[in-house]
Amino acid sequence: MVLTALPLEYGAVCKHLVDTEEDIHPEGTWITRGRLVDSDWQVALAEVGEGAVTTAVLTERIVSWLDPDVLFFVGVAGSLKDDVAVGDVVVATKVYGIHGGKQTPEGFMVRPEAWRSSHRLEQVARHSVRGKAHLKPIAVGDVVLADAKSAIAAHLRLHYNDAAAIEMEGSGIAHAAHLSGHLDALVIRGISDRADAGKAEADSLGSQQKAADQAAEALVTILRRLPPFKRRSRASSGDSDSDPQEGPQEQRHIS
Repeated sequence: MVLTALPLEYGAVCKHLVDTEEDIHPEGTWITRGRLVDSDWQVALAEVGEGAVTTAVLTERIVSWLDPDVLFFVGVAGSLKDDVAVGDVVVATKVYGIHGGKQTPEGFMVRPEAWRSSHRLEQVARHSVRGKAHLKPIAVGDVVLADAKSAIAAHLRLHYNDAAAIEMEGSGIAHAAHLSGHLDALVIRGISDRADAGKAEADSLGSQQKAADQAAEALVTILRRLPPFKRRSRASSGDSDSDPQEGPQEQRHIS
């Protein structure tokens, strides 16, 4: 299962799929099903819109509906580091939710939330996109950061100093995957701007499309190196065909 927020992110992933068809959840959520070229993976792709809350709700809905083997969020982000350039790709090793805290007379006391990425998917990423992507933490908040001198930028430097990029949806998918208790998830982001006053100009020059394409290429590279596996939930379900030592019953694996 692959989620995106923006149409250009959706399009960047969809062009790697063949034999596509649309499907609709009873509550109205649309997905595109297709096969990843030169792969056994079947992909369910959805454009869920912006924001972590919407992403979390629709992730839970689609996961319950399709029961995917693995889960990705693919899209664009703003860089928080000088050595993470526009056009680069960041694969999240950890996802921060940056808005938790307590306001006191002494100031704002940070109460961050953080979710680790799937070890399985992180390892595949390390071996498949080595030298082509940064494997770093990503910060997530309901904010479009276009001022490197703003209070929120200072907040990130002080409390989330290891974060390489900022975006708006990753915590939603990470939290939903965590609550599922079994789902491997990974966030992949192409860098479209530097989260500063130059964001609008960078976007106008096509940086978002380039970043979305780069993120989609990283996804494809990772999936092609990811061997089929049986989730623990299936292996423990008591089904006779759920032995994790056995091979796949059919070559149809949904991401």
